[in-house]
Amino acid sequence: VQLVQSGAELRNPGASVQVSCKASGYTFINYYIDWVRQAPGQGLEWMGRIEPEDGGRKYAQKFQGNDTFTADTSTSTAYVGLSSLRAEDTAVYSCETGGTWGKGTQVTVSS
Repeated sequence: VQLVQSGAELRNPGASVQVSCKASGYTFINYYIDWVRQAPGQGLEWMGRIEPEDGGRKYAQKFQGNDTFTADTSTSTAYVGLSSLRAEDTAVYSCETGGTWGKGTQVTVSS
């Protein structure tokens, strides 16, 4: 099982960004994918999850509204879309499934 994430991103405040997580080594639709983030000096925050089979989503309350989970079953890739970015959204964003983690994607929001 492997999760390969997209590279680091730098955005201005108010912009949007999409982070990808490409899965391999298992049947993509059979397991949900969790998204978590870790801001500098902070602990892990669970953002929510998506079930690729039916697109079902669950969001932590803090992340409802501006963030969107999607999954492309044709490419076995999950995405998290972040909009209206603020400096406080600067963090490493990681995907996880069944105990396997992506390496994380650094998103930096700065003017």
